[in-house]
Amino acid sequence: MSRHYFPHWLLLVFCVYFALLAVEPVSRTVWIAEVIPVVLVALALTLSFSRFRFSNTAYALMAFWMFWHTLGGHYTFANVPFDWFNDLIGSERNHFDRIGHFSVGFYAFATAEWMLRRGHCRYVPANLFALLLIMGVAAAYEIVEWWYAVAEGGDAGIEFLGSQGDIWDAQKDMLADTLGALFALMIYALVRPDRRLGQS
Repeated sequence: MSRHYFPHWLLLVFCVYFALLAVEPVSRTVWIAEVIPVVLVALALTLSFSRFRFSNTAYALMAFWMFWHTLGGHYTFANVPFDWFNDLIGSERNHFDRIGHFSVGFYAFATAEWMLRRGHCRYVPANLFALLLIMGVAAAYEIVEWWYAVAEGGDAGIEFLGSQGDIWDAQKDMLADTLGALFALMIYALVRPDRRLGQS
């Protein structure tokens, strides 16, 4: 596969994947609520592609979350078949959602890349901005989850919240987002697409 067409193939595979998982999800209400941010991100990246093309690494990291979150929306996050991993770490809780939150942090990579290649700031401020942005988005998403769970109520609200009885679920989710961002910024420090691709 040509590196030049990597984002195009990624989008094509995702569209097929999305269409397959849109068929008979466990809860149609939860599915719609969960995939809204995925669709918005996909549209934003597609519409902005001609004006700013991220590195293939950035697209791969962002796509990981999109694939993961879409699967979670199909089954509802607490019920995704993920026993092999839960057994591996010796936990009765389904940690599929925690990995999903960790992958939200991957968007710190694209954020830092955009800031640097656009020439908005230097390396350290770009990384700090990317980290704080992810932390802010993580906190905002937990508020949205709370609001939706209260507004929707019933099983759909509980499944969307996905706390699985953990009173510290929101805090742990935000920590996972933050750790994912730190991980992504470590990768960024290694590959530095702003140096390789230059400003755009």
